[in-house]
Amino acid sequence: MILVSSCLAGMKVRYNGTDRLDERIHKLVEEKKAVMVCPELLGGFQTPRPPAEIIGGTGDDVLDGQAKVVDQFGCDVTDMYVSGAEETLKIARENGATTVILKENSPSCGSGFIYNGTFSGEKITGAGVTTALLRRHGIKVVSEDEFLA
Repeated sequence: MILVSSCLAGMKVRYNGTDRLDERIHKLVEEKKAVMVCPELLGGFQTPRPPAEIIGGTGDDVLDGQAKVVDQFGCDVTDMYVSGAEETLKIARENGATTVILKENSPSCGSGFIYNGTFSGEKITGAGVTTALLRRHGIKVVSEDEFLA
């Protein structure tokens, strides 16, 4: 069993109320080969919600208390991101997932890139909070492009 970002399976759960449907991932869910998760909803966010970025580092830095996640209005939402990551880890363990496909660039789900914390659209190399936590527990996390390449 694998876990996949709900937005990649067609659920309109992204910060702006949209999805990032990938038909191949949707098919995995339909065939019951994948379970959908949205770390941000699991952390208590609503849809839509203000965009957020990691300030001062990456998801690993957030987990280490050296960076935080802040929304575009300056509200510190770090605790909700960490809570969503912990819930996602719990679901991964319950389902025996060894691979998780998450949406690239997200402060939760980015596996190779995240936005740089300036809300300018620029990206840096790094992982989101959920990806960092899952990897710390030995779970492989990839983007949709990496998994389906």
